Amino acid sequence: MLMRKAVAGVLTKTTPPNLRASCSAWVIKHRSIKQTFIFTDTEEEDLSSEGYNMVVTGCQSDHSQQALSCKMSAEYDGFMASDKRWFCHVDDDNYLNLEALLSLLSAFPQEGDIYVGRPSLDKPITAHELLEGNATREVRFWFATGGAGFCLSRRLAEKMAPWASGSQFEKTSATIRLPDDCTVGFIVEKRLGISMVHCPLFHSHLENLLLISHRSIPHQVTLSYGMFENKMNSIEVKGGFSKEEDPSRFKTVHCMLYPFTSWCP
Repeated sequence: MLMRKAVAGVLTKTTPPNLRASCSAWVIKHRSIKQTFIFTDTEEEDLSSEGYNMVVTGCQSDHSQQALSCKMSAEYDGFMASDKRWFCHVDDDNYLNLEALLSLLSAFPQEGDIYVGRPSLDKPITAHELLEGNATREVRFWFATGGAGFCLSRRLAEKMAPWASGSQFEKTSATIRLPDDCTVGFIVEKRLGISMVHCPLFHSHLENLLLISHRSIPHQVTLSYGMFENKMNSIEVKGGFSKEEDPSRFKTVHCMLYPFTSWCP
């Protein structure tokens, strides 16, 4: 219970159907509605009235580097203003398995500098950091893709402040001309010299989700869905909901994990 109360989940909204699918599944479980803060570009009155923690960022509602960095900056500042020990970012096309997340985080030292997630690349990303006098230098670093989700310990988040708090996050992003999740990795690895913990339990729609076995689903921290190579990419799991009723398979997974949820078949 202490660990659960110490986790601040951050859900970044992109499109209403994704958001509703997430909210109807994992967000309402284990009182996570109180621990989850939904950062959005537009007010969702129906969700606000239902008790969800909605934060309207005022950022542009697109996927440009500037817009994404603006949203991550708002998330970071929101976490720093809280009393939580962990900052966990997930997109609204993710299903978050809370029990698996808590199990993962409990394995780390409470006062450690932890940055855990999964990269979308099989090697460090290469960027060109902008220096004074319009010069640049090549930098290489790992970053955990926001599409699969990642977590930062409070101690590490506090150390990130010179490059992440207030307007600094967007300025740092501009120096490498890369978006939000890349900027987090840049700050952690290149500014602080701390290595990312690679964890295969986070999943984005950029990987083949059909490769995730049914047996291993309870151990996965995040799952995703979306279009990949012109095909629907989601985990293959059977249950009480058809693919038409549940294209993300979030509800089906949730009912497999928590069969006594009131709306499960």
